[in-house]
Amino acid sequence: MKLISWNIDSLNAALTSDSARAKLSQEVLQTLVAENADIIAIQETKLSAKGPTKKHLEVLEELFPGYENTWRSSQEPARKGYAGTMFLYKKELTPTISFPEIGAPSTMDLEGRIITLEFDAFFVTQVYTPNAGDGLKRLEERQVWDVKYAEYLAQLDKEKPVLATGDYNVAHKEIDLANPASNRRSPGFTDEERAGFTNLLATGFTDTFRHVHGDVPERYTWWAQRSKTSKINNTGWRIDYWLTSNRIADKVTKSDMIDSGARQDHTPIVMEIEL
Repeated sequence: MKLISWNIDSLNAALTSDSARAKLSQEVLQTLVAENADIIAIQETKLSAKGPTKKHLEVLEELFPGYENTWRSSQEPARKGYAGTMFLYKKELTPTISFPEIGAPSTMDLEGRIITLEFDAFFVTQVYTPNAGDGLKRLEERQVWDVKYAEYLAQLDKEKPVLATGDYNVAHKEIDLANPASNRRSPGFTDEERAGFTNLLATGFTDTFRHVHGDVPERYTWWAQRSKTSKINNTGWRIDYWLTSNRIADKVTKSDMIDSGARQDHTPIVMEIEL
């Protein structure tokens, strides 16, 4: 089975805009079409509470004609057009779909951050983890989220093996970002967030990229848009992950990044697993 995850940073822009950045996103979408994955997880769709428009669905059908989709958008009183997730999955797959709420603080459970697909022998779940925010203003809430999310995955894992993916908004170790020393109190590399991810793995999960590649350096999934040279200079962060239950980690045959060319921000990640 081949699975892909990508924080798209606005599905609307990628599907309907003709800006220079949107064209780069469209090139990445064409790459994903060619990958012919069984399941594609998409984060930060930024769609309205009503979800994809008729136009969005038409473009998705043109790009991915053999796929069903399911989505979850941010709902009031959470911010409009914010966060949001979507799954595309091949039509021959017939998962049971759920939109879990994990008891997260503030409006986090209403921001469209988690979708779970249940199959006979395993779960596939994606997450768009809340960012700790400028000035770390959401760090305390993020710490609660991390605990609640780890509890949720552990609960799934008791039932059957789990494949978990998404934008986790944390570089786990120093090797996972280009400039650790200068980012100690940056969102995504605080001690608190890193400890949260350590705790998540300790509940029984494997970071499949490290499982496959070991401590290979300078491999990232995100490059800041605010710096025009971040991707050219590879000053990136690895904050997007494919995780599996420990007991199926050895079934993973591939876990890697997909080249997104000149486009900054997130690049897609792919996992192949023999289930």
